[in-house]
Amino acid sequence: MDGNILDPDGARERLAAWKGRIDKLAADTQTMSDRLQEVRVTASDPNGLAEVTIDSTGALVGLQLTSRIQRMAPDAVAQAIMATLGDAKNKLADQSQAIIADTVGTESPAARAISDSVERHLRTGPAPEPAVSYAEDDDEGYEINTHRERW
Repeated sequence: MDGNILDPDGARERLAAWKGRIDKLAADTQTMSDRLQEVRVTASDPNGLAEVTIDSTGALVGLQLTSRIQRMAPDAVAQAIMATLGDAKNKLADQSQAIIADTVGTESPAARAISDSVERHLRTGPAPEPAVSYAEDDDEGYEINTHRERW
């Protein structure tokens, strides 16, 4: 193939190669989509109050609360749930990025656009520090320490 655009055989070879790349990209993109749709992430808060499960879109599909919430102020429970949900979304973003890189790579404009979209829609930033911590206590098993920093 001499690169002459008017060469019919060379043009057919270039078209066949181009079609092969497009077909591979389409198959890889379908594989990526299938794998992304199957992802579910479960995260637990460090104090054992809540466990959340999210689907591939970041939607909450499961919430488990432990009996420890009975000894907590409602706002502390809510904060633990929200922080755990943020942690789950960050883990989902990480898993999604790995799937994207594994299936379609990271170099193409399409892969970068998908990756950027995942970051914008899922990433919540670093998980906030918990407002509640537990220390072992001989009486009830837990001593509840609530502390909040004012910004």
